[in-house]
Amino acid sequence: MKIALAQMNPVVGDIRGNVRKVAEAISVSRAAGAAVVVFPELSVCGYPPRDLLRRAGFVRDCSEAVERLAEICTDITAVVGFARANPSPRGRPLQNCAAVLAGGRVRHVHVKSLLPTYDVFDESRYFAPGGQASRLEIDGLSLGLTICEDLWDRQALGRELYGDDPVAELTRLGVGAIVNIAASPFQMGKATVKESLLSRQARRAGVPILYVNQVGGNDELIFDGGSCVVAADGEVIGRARSFEEDVLIVDLGRPADNRVEPHEDDLPRLGRALKLGLRDYVHTCGFSRVVLGVSGGIDSAVVAALAADALGPANVLGLAMPSRHSSGHSITDAQALCRNLGIECRLVPIEGPHRAFEELLSPVLAGGNTAIADENIQARIRGNLVMAVSNALGHLALATGNKSELAVGYCTLYGDMCGGLAVIGDVYKSTVFPLARQLNAEAGFERIPEHTIVKPPSAELKPNQLDQDSLPPYDLLDAILERYVERDESVSEIAAAGFDGATVARVLTMVDRSEFKRKQAAPVLKVTARAFGVGRRMPIAQRYTQ
Repeated sequence: MKIALAQMNPVVGDIRGNVRKVAEAISVSRAAGAAVVVFPELSVCGYPPRDLLRRAGFVRDCSEAVERLAEICTDITAVVGFARANPSPRGRPLQNCAAVLAGGRVRHVHVKSLLPTYDVFDESRYFAPGGQASRLEIDGLSLGLTICEDLWDRQALGRELYGDDPVAELTRLGVGAIVNIAASPFQMGKATVKESLLSRQARRAGVPILYVNQVGGNDELIFDGGSCVVAADGEVIGRARSFEEDVLIVDLGRPADNRVEPHEDDLPRLGRALKLGLRDYVHTCGFSRVVLGVSGGIDSAVVAALAADALGPANVLGLAMPSRHSSGHSITDAQALCRNLGIECRLVPIEGPHRAFEELLSPVLAGGNTAIADENIQARIRGNLVMAVSNALGHLALATGNKSELAVGYCTLYGDMCGGLAVIGDVYKSTVFPLARQLNAEAGFERIPEHTIVKPPSAELKPNQLDQDSLPPYDLLDAILERYVERDESVSEIAAAGFDGATVARVLTMVDRSEFKRKQAAPVLKVTARAFGVGRRMPIAQRYTQ
């Protein structure tokens, strides 16, 4: 029996558009001879719908869409993810479901059992858990249904989070294979973790697992697809493409005939993830073009290259905004970058407004820390210029700061933090450098100038300024940040790992004091285990010290 894994890119809230995609994939699967076609979690409404679920009309539209899809499933069985009202008067008002469509009707509805409420997930806010396993007979094959988290175990999660064990229950029911519909976000290294999980659970259950994952970008989350089939012995016997829509046709009885796409290394996957997240965010928000400041530095260069690849060079505008402190190579590097990428570059010097601000504020700022104020004024002039172009031309403004800067507050509120999306806001500075080289390697020529990659990083807001004047070396800084931001380690724990205690204490203090900036930052594309944004909810006004 042939089974189709329909890896689709749903848009949150676009129920009509998503239904069209589902219907098209059903037609493709039927033409390929599939008896069953499986779609991702909440494929009808897109994941995560968040507080759209609080709107009764939204939930009603989801259920009505499933009924319409059932009408075209007369000679094929489809498993489609959707949200519905909880029929019970107890518990949360909604359920996260998989509808089984066959014979022109909704044959069965399975309810997700394990509801993640950690990191970016908040499903217990909306959904009531299901309590029963679902075993489905289709053409002589007994399929067990699970939804995303239902398959995750203690080894993958790090601790036992749930009392129920859906895989064990399906094993007791004697299913012949397990289907898992998912919306599992991308993060670096996670693809290997997921396939290890699937292999482990397949061996444990003694049956194949068919896993279908969402693809695409929704707000800060990026979904990489990578749908696959794992045999009972844990071997991957089918794998769809990553970062694009795909319909993978598999036959459990003829594994040698199945398509198995290759795995990529982490760095190229990071680049593809950022391009996908950027493209979908821009287009879903109704934009077609973007604008960003190009300083001649590596961060803006990487963001510009990602944008050119994601949206096309004609849809990217770079503003070079030199000040009296800008080096000559900053302008020439920025212009060379734009030429290499094929994007438009406009030169807008800021000396005039900078001087005007100095004259205007000198009597007001007398006796204050005018050096810091002057540095930030320059950044805010640039932020104003980028936003003015965004307003006038309808371009989405891109913020270019990296995770290291956002972490320690080495960025200017209402200045370089301006924008509608922080493309590399979850990429550490020490990763930005190899990512730049990866983007050049993919293009086959030096799109990002070599001088931009090798020169010491500088904000160029005062004479002879270097980042390392204010910060530890980035390799050291990022190692400390990873332990604090992503693992929640204390000063003593990080110091015990071999780091200087005074340096650790200084860095952690900088992180804590910068929380107010991050609360006002642009949305950040999530690519690590813990990004700034909805997955890290720290108080601003607090006095806890490590």
